[in-house]
Amino acid sequence: MSKKIPRCATGLKRIYKAFLYSLSGLKLAYKDEAAFRQELLLAVVLTVLCLVLPLESWLRIALISSHALVLITELLNTAVEAVVNKTSPEYHEDAKKAKDTGSSAVLIALFLAAGLWCYALWTLFVH
Repeated sequence: MSKKIPRCATGLKRIYKAFLYSLSGLKLAYKDEAAFRQELLLAVVLTVLCLVLPLESWLRIALISSHALVLITELLNTAVEAVVNKTSPEYHEDAKKAKDTGSSAVLIALFLAAGLWCYALWTLFVH
């Protein structure tokens, strides 16, 4: 027997519950996903470095935003993988496509962050 879907909350209670669900998702990603933990650690270290280095404000904002984008895409990729694993336990080419494209999104976000850091370091030490 499956669980009954609870009635949707409204108003501030809905916002509060949505916040709790979001925290739960972050905790699950941290607990279950090594890639998320690694990217979170990297984001924290690089954000501190970004705030310490003498960078222009726009570049600081871009760097910190790129760290957030990496974490966001990793969370979305984790969600895609969870759904694919649940709905397609056997190998299927479409399941592979979904998982591979989710992983590609994370890779592009990482390339963006790396490119911005290369630019930031170039402006500090070479330019």
